[in-house]
Amino acid sequence: MTNNEQRPAGAAGAPVVISGGGPSGLFLALDLAQRGIESVLIEPRQEIDRLRPRAKTTNARTMTHLRRLGLADALRQAAPLPTSYSQDVIFCSTLTGYEITRFHEAFQLAQGPYRWQPECGQQIPQPLVEEVLRAAVAKNPLITTWFGYRTSSVRQLEGTTAFGSPQHEVTAENAHGTTLSIRADFVVGADGASSVVRKSMGIPMVGGSAALSNVSAVFTSSDLARTVELDPAVQYWVLSEGVCGMIGPMDLADSWWAIIQGADGNDPDFDAASSIRTMVGADIDLQIQATDPWTARMLLASSYGRDGIFLVGDAAHLNPPWGGHGFNTCIGDASNLAWKLAAVLHGWAPPALLASYELERRQVAERTIAEAAQNGKSLAYDFASALLNAPGSEADAARASAQTHLQVKASEFHSLGLVLGYHYAGSPIIAADGSEPPASHPISYTPSTAPGCLLPHAWLAPGSCLYDQLGQDFTLLIDQHAAEADGAMAIEEIKAAAGAAGLPLAVRVIDTSFFPAESRWAASAVLIRPDQHVGWQGDDLAGVMDALRLCLGNKTGSLV
Repeated sequence: MTNNEQRPAGAAGAPVVISGGGPSGLFLALDLAQRGIESVLIEPRQEIDRLRPRAKTTNARTMTHLRRLGLADALRQAAPLPTSYSQDVIFCSTLTGYEITRFHEAFQLAQGPYRWQPECGQQIPQPLVEEVLRAAVAKNPLITTWFGYRTSSVRQLEGTTAFGSPQHEVTAENAHGTTLSIRADFVVGADGASSVVRKSMGIPMVGGSAALSNVSAVFTSSDLARTVELDPAVQYWVLSEGVCGMIGPMDLADSWWAIIQGADGNDPDFDAASSIRTMVGADIDLQIQATDPWTARMLLASSYGRDGIFLVGDAAHLNPPWGGHGFNTCIGDASNLAWKLAAVLHGWAPPALLASYELERRQVAERTIAEAAQNGKSLAYDFASALLNAPGSEADAARASAQTHLQVKASEFHSLGLVLGYHYAGSPIIAADGSEPPASHPISYTPSTAPGCLLPHAWLAPGSCLYDQLGQDFTLLIDQHAAEADGAMAIEEIKAAAGAAGLPLAVRVIDTSFFPAESRWAASAVLIRPDQHVGWQGDDLAGVMDALRLCLGNKTGSLV
């Protein structure tokens, strides 16, 4: 435990208790704290295991969330692979053989100012992400952590909270049998696939699993870096005959990861080191540090919670890893829920606002799972052929054919439409204006200020962008020319009305005249929610206050 080492059982409650201290739980605690909300975080792991890297892709959207918390630079500094190392995924016969094709700027990796978001993507193993988040949590006085404790039960108490939902008692136990209990106004299950919180509500996960299993491995090799005969890449997809999969560097020294696709880790004849050597195409020296057999699962909780209990991350959905969306979807959940919990706890919004969490985020997870599952239908072994690693004209033709067929993988690595193009149009807390968001496409992203869409990014000056102008809560962005036409009086009236109503609203006047066409607004003013999505757009500032109230759930019957 940190922040209160000897918290006794039965101690006073907390506004929010978070079960699970992986990325989504840590991020949620930090986001809540930035909004002035205390939380207790329960996590069984005392230490983070670096030999289970799991997620390696922190996409542009998640990096922008981290920028909002002031952690983007810290994450990049912790990353062993700078974005300058490579922005490519390379498909090859072996690591000493032929390149078949490559996908440049995969996973939103880029150098220099990024076009589509304030932050580009970053390759970094999940344990290092968690270490950065844990370090920030340890410094935050609003977050109490119970490391070494596992949630054992969530029990509904008699009576209700001030927010109309039942109060709950969360009990956790450590390895020595010591138990701690705490009352909570709200409980969040961020406790993974086997979520105790989800099971306490009897909520099932619905979906299925892939037909074939895989084996992940972490290994070291002083030989491999100088043995590879291909350009640097963040991932090599190896189409070698018999053994197929992926290999990538974990740092600039001698640590690597591999996924042997279609392998059965329980097969007594399976040899991870031999499989890796086959994919390399050379008898390199290597030491296996850890292996982890797994099967891709496509599961979605039938509900994201009720009665003051909510599910985020892997407790709510399990994504196949193809495309690197799982961890990033978890962060998106936490960001959406955090501002809504804060709004209710601060009294800015009615408890009914919280129903919009599931309405907005479950459909995002459903789409993401479907896209990742589609990518999982075309894995390395589906393209493997001995000809790909052979010389001669027949082999050249085979490689050319494979290059063509591998374009089916484009949406796995160039997934900007999925990462940035999701929207909440149709949500009852979005002020619809009749405009439609751009058509969904996994690859193509069309920025839009249609309500529900992500605010289009624009650079204002080197190192400074439009997102940096946003306030902590709601922000009204007004085009400078419109502000001059309406006069300062109208803007001051809006500020006064929001203040009198106790609603959090920052107002910014922006010169949009130099924005690129893709970043232009469809109206002279846009209302931005705390999660950087457009809640309203319009040319008549008289509609701002009604829109703000609607975005906070203050519309009778809108969410129930």
